[in-house]
Amino acid sequence: MISIFKPLIAACALAATVAHAAFPERPVTIVVPYSPGGAADAVARVVATRLGAKLGTSVIVDNKAGASGTIGASFVAKAPADGYTMLYDATPHSINPHMFPKMPFASNALQPLSLVLLAPNVLIVKADSPFKNLNDLIAKAKAQPGKLNFASGGSGTVQRLAAELISQRLNLDMVHVPYKSGGPAITDVIAGQVDFMFGTVAATYPHISGGKLRALAVSAPERSKRLPDVPTVAEAAIPGYEAYEWNGMFLPSGTPEPVVTKLRQALQDVMQEDEVKQRLADMGAQPIGSTPAEFAAFLKKEDAKWGEVVRKGNFKLD
Repeated sequence: MISIFKPLIAACALAATVAHAAFPERPVTIVVPYSPGGAADAVARVVATRLGAKLGTSVIVDNKAGASGTIGASFVAKAPADGYTMLYDATPHSINPHMFPKMPFASNALQPLSLVLLAPNVLIVKADSPFKNLNDLIAKAKAQPGKLNFASGGSGTVQRLAAELISQRLNLDMVHVPYKSGGPAITDVIAGQVDFMFGTVAATYPHISGGKLRALAVSAPERSKRLPDVPTVAEAAIPGYEAYEWNGMFLPSGTPEPVVTKLRQALQDVMQEDEVKQRLADMGAQPIGSTPAEFAAFLKKEDAKWGEVVRKGNFKLD
């Protein structure tokens, strides 16, 4: 009886191997859990175009925005684990589990594929602000608790938590002013309606170079190539401080390893292309293209850092 089934088992294994080797046989979808026009969406579309060329098929970007990215992430978490549905997520992925009372999908329902990029935030004030540097701002916050306010594009964003991280490290009392997105928040910083905020280099640089905003510090451990004269938070005031906007790619857990390998290699090749590197550099971002294991290790550190910030602040979504 065993001898009868051995050829059948071998044939099934061979068929599965051939099927995985033929991947992809139809278009691949990248779900972006944020609205069109944002930074993650813009990069995802660049990546999708180049990834499609590497894979020899169409790669479609599908925006499924809402609930701080959890709607789109949940959709991918529940999709077939065949490599045809991918998630292009960002820093809120590491913040949401600590902000939401209950996530709409299991913590192990998604597997990391690759860290795509890292982008620092820049702490900005209006151009004629009395704060000439970060220590001026910190001194005001210490002297007048509760008087300094800061904007963000939403309660669960890294813009908000980057400021909260400074507040907690230095035991400051500052007031958070949430906006529906980063654009209106930047506008109100320019107008002097809010004292400061963290924003992406891509969104703030035109206003900095145009003389409407002053950059006080960047959130990465190294200075930004777009803003080489602006110190880091770590060198100016808080050693070891770092806060990134990151983008990364995920798959439904259980995706076959041959498919994972093909997608990972194609994505790594894309991140090495000069055109892609330049597009990201223009946005103040650093291309990465990590392995799944490297991305998993990075996510573990992000989860621990932002989880601690949320717990200490007892934050809730507005």
